[in-house]
Amino acid sequence: MHPSEVLFQGNRQPLLLPACDHYAGSEKLMRKSIALQQELGPLFDITLDCEDGASAGNEAAHARLVAELLASDDNKFNRIGARVHDVGSPFFAQDVEIICAAAQRLAYLVLPKVHGAQEVLDAIVLINRHAEQAGRKDLPIHVLIETHGALRQAYDIAAIPQVQCLSFGIMDFISSHYGAIPGAAMRTPGQFTHPLVVRAKLEISAACHAHGKVPSHNVTTEIKDTAVAANDAQRAAAEFGYTRMWSIHPNQIKPIIKTFTPRLSEVNEAAAILLEAAAGQWGPIAQNGRLHDRASYRYYWTVLQRAKLAGLSLPESVAALMNPADHPLETN
Repeated sequence: MHPSEVLFQGNRQPLLLPACDHYAGSEKLMRKSIALQQELGPLFDITLDCEDGASAGNEAAHARLVAELLASDDNKFNRIGARVHDVGSPFFAQDVEIICAAAQRLAYLVLPKVHGAQEVLDAIVLINRHAEQAGRKDLPIHVLIETHGALRQAYDIAAIPQVQCLSFGIMDFISSHYGAIPGAAMRTPGQFTHPLVVRAKLEISAACHAHGKVPSHNVTTEIKDTAVAANDAQRAAAEFGYTRMWSIHPNQIKPIIKTFTPRLSEVNEAAAILLEAAAGQWGPIAQNGRLHDRASYRYYWTVLQRAKLAGLSLPESVAALMNPADHPLETN
């Protein structure tokens, strides 16, 4: 049996996505982001923004531009998504119809400002109708959690099969408290210490991990000092269990990817443990005075998958365990 079958025993493996989700709203920034993705490879996703990151008054033309970029040869890796207007907007249905014409090349669609699971399900009905007309079934959906209702139902939203990722919209979330949460909580250190914000981040992360989905951390508004984004990413991963994070400036992309990428020592340790486990038919082993069994093997298998997704060269010793079908973006 393949290691993934042994370790997950027929259950679907948790989804993995590139660690950085870069948002771009203007045509200039969209094209610049796509050029950077071509240079670096599919190490980060791009979300072409039709909502808050785009200018108002030219919605249909903007959606058509997004569809054109998705369908172009510049979309080399098919790792570009789009954020549409919220479901209550008069432009929501228009966005979906126009952008889903390029659904075959669309990595995912982001739904902002939802108020609950039923709203997501209703939106998916419309999305699927247009996506299927373009020959795409089960288009992945990413949901922004930034309202009280969405946070209350985060667990139910994460349970929806087509939902792939929950992303925290910190600025809208804090604004919805009308001054009860200070503006300082939109940035570090307040975003990691204010109890209501901490609660929201933990609820989203826990909901995602309960259903094998991806929690995506909010933006870092400081765009000049890249160390701030790196620090935010480190805290999001180490303290809150996030495996992905927004970028709103090209300079934030590399620090975010680097922070979420397993260290070489972790990769080597994972490789050594899994090789010995495979040789022992996945029974318990003792290595360096520590006991390991299938529970820890699942952790180390994920370390290798995350390393591969981040573009690291894995040790040759584990090449026989890994094959293209293991890649989470190809199997999910």
